Parts: sequence; C-alpha cells; structure tokens
Amino acid sequence: MGTREVYEEKLRTGNLYHDPTIKPGLGSPRCPRCLSLVNPNSGEGEWAITSVLHDAAAVAGSGAGALLSAVHGFNTGIPFIQKHVRGSKWMHLLIGLPPLLLYSGASAAFGAYVVPKFTQLTVTSYYAASSASHYAISQITRSIEEAHSSRSLQDKPR
Repeated sequence: MGTREVYEEKLRTGNLYHDPTIKPGLGSPRCPRCLSLVNPNSGEGEWAITSVLHDAAAVAGSGAGALLSAVHGFNTGIPFIQKHVRGSKWMHLLIGLPPLLLYSGASAAFGAYVVPKFTQLTVTSYYAASSASHYAISQITRSIEEAHSSRSLQDKPR
C-alpha cells in the first residue's frame, strides 16, 4: 500500500493492475456486495468479471456438475444395469462405471462453462440495473428541483 500520491502516479503510468483499491479513481472498481474486482473496460465496454472470479466460478460449477451427475448416475444408471445385466454387483459396477464417468465428465465441463457465464450475467445485470436506477433517480430529482426553483422564483415579492 502507499500514499495517495503513489496511487496517482501508478494511475498515470498505468501500473495499477496488481494494486487495486476500493476508492474510485485509484484502481480497479469493486462490486459493492462481494468486493470482487470488476473490469468495466472489457472488449465491448460491458462489465466483466475478473479472471479470479471466473476461475472460482468455473471450479464451483465443475464440482457441482460432477457431483450432481454422479449422484444421478448412481441412482438411475446402476439400477438400470442391474435390471438388464445378470451377474454379481461387481459386474454391474464394472459395466456401469465407464458411462457414469463420461456422464460426470460431461456434466463437469458443462458446469465449468455455464456457472461463469451465469456469474457474468448477474454482474452485468446488477450494474445495468444500478446505473439505470441512478439515472432515473437523478432525472426525477432534477425535475423536482427545477419545479421547486421555478415556483420559488414566482413566489418572490417584487
């Protein structure tokens, strides 16, 4: 960390990537709810989650997808194999494990793709709604102030 002058110098030189702060104008902006870094200068000008939050969401999505598909596969796939294949329980497990692993892997990959996209959607929607509400409130406030100032000018005695 450092003083305000150090941050302003880093801001001018463009070397603020590794030293963010919550104060506006002195680093990368942060989400007011989760304090994760948010980058408003992504390619198309929309709010983008940082790589750390993207990676964390990908890991969570991958784990959740694999776990849920494994539970579903064991609860539905193994009884299906037991019904159609005669033999010991080891035989059922030996036959059912490869499709179960493929199903879990596909679900983990799908979860690792979908959860970061959903996180991006929620962050973008939050900032869009926030900026839209600020704009509407400022317009309403401006019209009230104009009406009040014009009324007070009319009420002044001459």
